[in-house]
Amino acid sequence: MSSATAFAGIEAYLRANWSATPIWFENENWKLPNPPAHFLLVEVFGDFYDQASIGADPQDGNLYRETGQIYVHVMAPRGQGTATARTYAKQIVDLFRGNEDAGVRPRGASIGAGEPGEEDGNFFRMTVTLDWERDD
Repeated sequence: MSSATAFAGIEAYLRANWSATPIWFENENWKLPNPPAHFLLVEVFGDFYDQASIGADPQDGNLYRETGQIYVHVMAPRGQGTATARTYAKQIVDLFRGNEDAGVRPRGASIGAGEPGEEDGNFFRMTVTLDWERDD
């Protein structure tokens, strides 16, 4: 789980800058689109805190770095292939690339890494993983 500060910045940034599909974050009330259509499901993870400097007096005056990942699950209707999901995934990566407006510094990104999407339901999952860090 990320800090509330990191989560709030990421959530606000995505909600303000994404309009191509519905977007939901972890533990929100939402319904599957009917008929099935693309949507995003977002999870934000973080690790607190790695001490990034030494020598401050008092000790808690040192720089601490929170790192984490944003998982954006691009959900695609079953049987429609992955071209549209990959297009949306690349657009998500581009939103963060070289941009700190979400209050975090984006690092690496991948599309489709991790667990494969399941093809036995009404949706296929194409996951975007964005690594980030934030100094406190």
